[in-house]
Amino acid sequence: MQPDAKSAPENRETEGPFDSDEANPARPYVDLGGVKILPREGLQLRLEVEEGTQRVVAVGLDFAGSTLQVQAFAAPRSTGLWHDIRAQIRDQITGQGGSLVEQEGVFGPELIAEVPAVGPDGAPVMRLARFVGVDGPRWFLRGVIAGEAMQNEASRAAIEELFRSVVVVRGGSPMPPRDLIPLTIPKSSAAV
Repeated sequence: MQPDAKSAPENRETEGPFDSDEANPARPYVDLGGVKILPREGLQLRLEVEEGTQRVVAVGLDFAGSTLQVQAFAAPRSTGLWHDIRAQIRDQITGQGGSLVEQEGVFGPELIAEVPAVGPDGAPVMRLARFVGVDGPRWFLRGVIAGEAMQNEASRAAIEELFRSVVVVRGGSPMPPRDLIPLTIPKSSAAV
């Protein structure tokens, strides 16, 4: 496997995650700029904002007892980023004292990690997280899954379907690979 090969499910164009050109225009997506999210019953949406810049850096989705954080990045047209980014995640987590295993999942290679964190009582704990990634046309979408989807099959299927329903809006502007595709606060603040 070449380190810059694209990594995506064979059916990505029809099953998602989708490029903006592939999405069904009749569906009522919540438009967050670089990504669009399909609303559904029980879904809570959070925008994660960088403190210093007030820039929206990620979308947090709480659904089916789990959390899915998504981020979309610019990528080259012909090569992928996921193989290289997995190696960086591996180095970062092991450097923090965590552990992980790489496995093949529904989206391709993925990481299951035990990440050091601080529990509610302030004591150190290990949190279980699943890192998934999909290389699309000129973009890369990363998902981090935590919560019930790590142990519960129904919750896992619901979160995987939610990740597949994400639409990435890359836009036509030139962007360096690995730059975060800009996210925006939705125009209407209607509850999702």
